[in-house]
Amino acid sequence: MRVPQFMVGFGPTVFSRRRGETEYGIKAVPLGGYIRIVGMIPPAQEGESKRATRMRSFIAEVRGQALNDVLPTDGGRVFYAKPWWQRVIVMFAGPFHNLVLAVIFFTVVLVGFGVPEATTTLASVPDCVLPAGTATAGRADACEVPIVTSGANAGQACDAASPGCALPEKSPASKAGLRPGDTILALDGKAVSQEPTDGWDQVQAAIRRSIQTPVVFTIERDGTRQDLTVTPIENTVYATADSKKTISVGFVGVSPAQDYVRQSVTAVPGFLGTTIARSVDKLVQMPQRVPALFGAAFLGQERDPQGPIGVIGVSRISGEVFAFDKFSTTEKISYFFQLLAGVNLVLFLFNLLPIYPLDGGHVAGALYEKARSSVARVRGRPDPGPFDIARLMPVAYVVAGLFLALSALLFIADIVNPITLG
Repeated sequence: MRVPQFMVGFGPTVFSRRRGETEYGIKAVPLGGYIRIVGMIPPAQEGESKRATRMRSFIAEVRGQALNDVLPTDGGRVFYAKPWWQRVIVMFAGPFHNLVLAVIFFTVVLVGFGVPEATTTLASVPDCVLPAGTATAGRADACEVPIVTSGANAGQACDAASPGCALPEKSPASKAGLRPGDTILALDGKAVSQEPTDGWDQVQAAIRRSIQTPVVFTIERDGTRQDLTVTPIENTVYATADSKKTISVGFVGVSPAQDYVRQSVTAVPGFLGTTIARSVDKLVQMPQRVPALFGAAFLGQERDPQGPIGVIGVSRISGEVFAFDKFSTTEKISYFFQLLAGVNLVLFLFNLLPIYPLDGGHVAGALYEKARSSVARVRGRPDPGPFDIARLMPVAYVVAGLFLALSALLFIADIVNPITLG
């Protein structure tokens, strides 16, 4: 196929140079890039209605502009003249490149840096217990501010003299004398695995099922073993990180230290599969998250921390990560590669959506053409020929308009009501 242009960016051309039959260049807006292939839209088919309508005029104009690039010397080098499988390969190549980059970057993260896993060493021991949704949770003096202890308004700041208002309860871990840096070796005499994640899962499970039941923690502190008895209290927590549903579990008030553990190359496919599944789920949820995004941008509503973010939001959070002095250089570099991997994975999935003008729309058109040709052959009918992608141009303009509107909405929301690391 003849390619007259290979450009990085969009908009006015800043620099270009012709090599052979292709012009290579850089555009003013560095938000992507494109190649221009001759003959992306086929000529009008014989027997096509000539009755003038606004839609037909629009399609004819688009078809004419596309065919202006076709030269008499192009012959069969136009896109629409190629077999369906070649067109699928060409249009799939771009998104596939994003997938390859995502695999490479995820491999660098997993094998080169590792992933953070919880250990049995305690990172923090808060002084008090704050129910989920407590209004003062982000304050440094949260344990010294009276809150409503029960009812629908539990966790709201209140006057200490009011009924049902008191200081947050001291955490069981703090009462028992646990300290940051302690390593949990056993619970009620049963040894706890010291393997990352496995050991903490055992500790967490024991705590959550032991509401108001004393548990003996055998810890190591400064090279010395000792036993501390901790009685988990009942606490309300979110069932999952992205859920508003709450459940009651045992609570002690400790969090684990994280340790980066390098993974085997064999762990990459499973990790990639899980990440793709989560990404697809997020893409499917995108339409239902738009109203909340609009409210956050224009109505002063709370921004959903699990919601979509745009280029500005990604840049802001990245800057906060790299400026956070509690993150090591290794953690920051690992985050950078995770960010690159995530962006490429989303581009892969998004561009394969079967919607014109995305690459997935062209792939779907070629597959439909093949299916239509196969059905015609089985029925003994002539091949209907290339699928006329020009008829989908109205859809393309609608999709492009919606994409621009969403981009603008994300841009505004990321500025006036951003998601931050905090």
